[in-house]
Amino acid sequence: MYKISDFSKITRLTVKALRYYDEENLLTPSFRDEENGYRYYSDADFQKAQLISLLRSLDFTISEVKDVLSGCEDPSDLSFYLEEKKSRILQNIEREKELMDHIDLYIKPRNREDNSMDYKIEIKTIPPVIVASIRYKGKYGDTGKYIGKIYKAVKNHAAGAPFQCYYDAEYKEEADIELCVPTSKPVEQPGINSRKLPEIKGITTFHKGSYGKINLAYKALLDYAAKSNLRCTTPFREIYHKGPGMIFKGNENNYLTEIILPIEEV
Repeated sequence: MYKISDFSKITRLTVKALRYYDEENLLTPSFRDEENGYRYYSDADFQKAQLISLLRSLDFTISEVKDVLSGCEDPSDLSFYLEEKKSRILQNIEREKELMDHIDLYIKPRNREDNSMDYKIEIKTIPPVIVASIRYKGKYGDTGKYIGKIYKAVKNHAAGAPFQCYYDAEYKEEADIELCVPTSKPVEQPGINSRKLPEIKGITTFHKGSYGKINLAYKALLDYAAKSNLRCTTPFREIYHKGPGMIFKGNENNYLTEIILPIEEV
């Protein structure tokens, strides 16, 4: 058995850390002297301390370490937890990249001028169109999860630029979205909807550039509708005439998106 001071030396954990881990029921000593409260640690405690140190060095939180210790019965279980942690780190990296791109919008002078972008607005009648689609609940940037599946089903029958229909009138973190690819004929594939969208009348405009400023195009359309005594209905459409590919993101400044808001006269 090891006194806490000796155990601190061999584990390279401070006495303060060992006391904290004890309070958190993360690493309790195998024996505690009831008379003086001294802690004594065993070889099994040493192995546990080594695992805790490893997990903490890999940025596992105390709560995450507890989950690992409670569910890790053999080395293969540890691999599962490490893979899960790796997945979370990759998600955080993607989120940080998005934040950096968003910051760049306010650093680069040419992007700061986007607030004054002049949108040309037209009223159009959009003809009916046959589409292959997937409707899902998710984030606005989740398109990439589904676009490949649709194009795989459509094969060489695609007949226009892909677009999304947004069924919520307001912004939502988990939105009701339908990803559509126009087709020359109906497509019959499991998990793919094939239907004919009806003719609609709507106000439209084009947004050139990254999706980070596309809200300005919506503002221009809604302002126009209010001035023209028009009521906008759902679903809104975003047609991606030029955008990221399925593998490469490309130059965001060259993205071209057509936005259509269906309208009714008030």
